[in-house]
Amino acid sequence: MALEGVGRLDEATIARLRATAERLACGARAVPGAPIRRRPGVIVLDTPVLIDALTGPRRSAPALRQTIERGERLLLPSLVLYEWLRGPRLPEELAAQDALFPATAAVPFGPAEAARAAQLYVRLPRGRGREIDLAIAACALTLGARLWILNPRDFHDLEGLELYSPA
Repeated sequence: MALEGVGRLDEATIARLRATAERLACGARAVPGAPIRRRPGVIVLDTPVLIDALTGPRRSAPALRQTIERGERLLLPSLVLYEWLRGPRLPEELAAQDALFPATAAVPFGPAEAARAAQLYVRLPRGRGREIDLAIAACALTLGARLWILNPRDFHDLEGLELYSPA
């Protein structure tokens, strides 16, 4: 399978990432409102990161590759997969996404994530129109993970959310 769109990823790196994502997708969920236990090295991807890494000029591809090579655990929420799949995608972009982040390993949006997203929505003075972003943030918070985003302004008002920025 050709993966030109994501830089120089060898099959061993892709296999390691896939195995890690599958293990973490089966992990225990936090109880809504319970203290967050941060999981070092776990990063939840936001949709713009996936799009920016795998489509067009692929500006985020080098950062994605470096993050994977450092051994960070990257997770793709099912909501991000939904947003990704609904856009116009080329076959090679879909193949790259599936090689790196198989749909079967997507982190589900379950009851704990739904409760956390609702808490975020209720606490914000302007939550309307941000429901998907809040739900993705809730996935990261519930997992005790950092959220890799491209626009920090979209998430600046979410208390307790740790953002990831590749160095």
